[in-house]
Amino acid sequence: MAIDLFAGLPVTDFDTALAWYRKLFGADPSFYPHDIEAVWELGRHCYVYIEQVPDRAGGSMHMVMVDDIRAVAAAISERGLEPARVETFEGMRRVIFRDPDGNEVSYGGMAAEDPN
Repeated sequence: MAIDLFAGLPVTDFDTALAWYRKLFGADPSFYPHDIEAVWELGRHCYVYIEQVPDRAGGSMHMVMVDDIRAVAAAISERGLEPARVETFEGMRRVIFRDPDGNEVSYGGMAAEDPN
């Protein structure tokens, strides 16, 4: 059975969100289904999309697991976004980012021996 994942993030203002998510993902969207929706393919069959749906904006929570959490967080910071918070627990680190509407996209991965 083939499975594709599309994780959606409702946003208030498409253009503002598009600029923010370009910084977060470090790339332009993979495609635009229509003028108020953009889709990024983050991995094989794994997609994240934003869609302008103001009355639903702000409550989403998604986590992307990566091999090198430190490198991913550093690259995002270099693009001008800082995490809302960083959590380390049971050998795992989670770096949480919040878009302008309050949607959370976090990156998770194994924490290094150094807790900083």
